Amino acid sequence: MIEVQHLSKSYGRVTAVDDISFRVERGEILGFLGPNGAGKTTTMRILTGYMPATKGKAIVAGFDVFDQPVEAKRRTGYLPETPPLYLDMSVLEYLEFVAKIKGVPPTGRAARVKAVMERTRIADMASRQCGKLSKGYKQRVGLAQALIHNPDVLILDEPTAGLDPKQIIETRQLIKDLAGDHTIVLSTHILPEVSQTCQRVVIINKGRVVAVDTPDNLTARLRGSETMYIQVDLDGAEPASVTGALGRVAGVTRVVESDRRERLAGFEVASESGRDVRRELARTVVSNGWGLLELRPMRMSLEEVFLSLTTDDAAAAAPAEGETANA
Repeated sequence: MIEVQHLSKSYGRVTAVDDISFRVERGEILGFLGPNGAGKTTTMRILTGYMPATKGKAIVAGFDVFDQPVEAKRRTGYLPETPPLYLDMSVLEYLEFVAKIKGVPPTGRAARVKAVMERTRIADMASRQCGKLSKGYKQRVGLAQALIHNPDVLILDEPTAGLDPKQIIETRQLIKDLAGDHTIVLSTHILPEVSQTCQRVVIINKGRVVAVDTPDNLTARLRGSETMYIQVDLDGAEPASVTGALGRVAGVTRVVESDRRERLAGFEVASESGRDVRRELARTVVSNGWGLLELRPMRMSLEEVFLSLTTDDAAAAAPAEGETANA
């Protein structure tokens, strides 16, 4: 549904986006992450036709955004970080105006405006001036204008910025509900939002793509091995005995005691990548007469992944999905 091929954007001698490539499949929610100044907003503005690229190609819903800009824009809904509202209009007036300029047919315009207001939960604000809305309601009206013409693609730049926790939860759920009917590119600095909302992630740093994968795959791949956390009731045994026994399990590469409280001890157990040692770990603990209280996989948090990939050394070494950064 979206295909970006070797896209670059320069401002004089400054390169904001440097030869990036990625795809977004139909009905998918893609998280677009990167530190400030990484090139996220520039890329999103190019995809929406807001600005031209210096080099490369971007295809949205089958239309080249440079060669067929009108057709591409008709199939795209865009919510910039600051919603594009006319503050002296009421919510209803504004959405009717947007529906008109976006080509919603007159016969179905009123019904479409009503449906979008209900879906974004702003129907009770229909007569309120946009300038008198709270930050949360302004974001919802901005999302409504992006949806008003029922586009194939939604480009959302920080859609939950400035919202309170309840509004964030509601907006996340709304975005998840839109998937399938719409292909969504979501830019955000709120990393838990990505793991809870997005199916895949593109991480960009200094204008280049450094990773494209699912959040789960990124955390597993960057750790480089399978790591389990195991908590044991020692029942009088020494932690060193447990460490030694677990270390002798086939496939285990490292055992480290991570915490201790009275007769309980926790251990981090690393194993060869792709090797499942859980059954043998459990059998070892039980056969030695210790109490097995917890056994679970450990993963890097998305915050750790993000920091790992956006520091200079890690970003230079990290591959994207497959074998290259351009997936």
